[in-house]
Amino acid sequence: MTIKIRRDAEISDVDGGWFRARWHFSFDTYQDPEYLQFGTLRVFNDDRLVPGAIWPMHPHKDIEGLTYVVEGSFRHEDDVGGAPGPLPAGSVQRMTLGRGAWHSEQNASETEPMRFIQMWIMPAERGLEPGVEQNVFTEEDRTDRLLKVISGDDGDAVLVHQDAHVFVSRLSNEGVEVTHELGDGRGVYLYLIEGDADVAGERMTTGDAAEIWDASPITIEAIEATELIAVEVALS
Repeated sequence: MTIKIRRDAEISDVDGGWFRARWHFSFDTYQDPEYLQFGTLRVFNDDRLVPGAIWPMHPHKDIEGLTYVVEGSFRHEDDVGGAPGPLPAGSVQRMTLGRGAWHSEQNASETEPMRFIQMWIMPAERGLEPGVEQNVFTEEDRTDRLLKVISGDDGDAVLVHQDAHVFVSRLSNEGVEVTHELGDGRGVYLYLIEGDADVAGERMTTGDAAEIWDASPITIEAIEATELIAVEVALS
């Protein structure tokens, strides 16, 4: 088993006034040759927007843009007729940027802050038709289990056009444990949104991240109530 821990204090922290961003891989003004990507996971950002903040419309292409809403109300705008309505905490969205599209992430509330995790997965095929899919999951759905919310497989999860999966979990109490089987040539990027847990024999606390490979099963045991997100990808 190989596990590479990255502590909260080691992760890029950018304060733009109306936004705060924790960039885990090289992104925009943050460049680190040690952290370029993990398999097909190219971007993992923990973003916060002040009330009413709107990220200006901007273009991307050949990216599967994934969003997990941690807290607050997330609103999305694009030029391809994406899904309407703000998304509450626990929701996920996939925007296929394919052959090119413009979009904007926004805080739908004028009074409360909003926090979301944005991930980019590199798609299995270039030039896909742009489009949006999203789903709302509850806290109960993810409590004391690893809930698959985005996946390249068929099922209830939002589809991503790649051999990849995103899991979220809320471990409600000390001693609650979940395990995940990991196939050959695959790895997991795990992030502790909040809490304290033993992850594959390593202690992790709020804001810590880990790259894990050559391990199966991966065991995660709560030391206190914990929220986490894990991205599974092929590494070769």
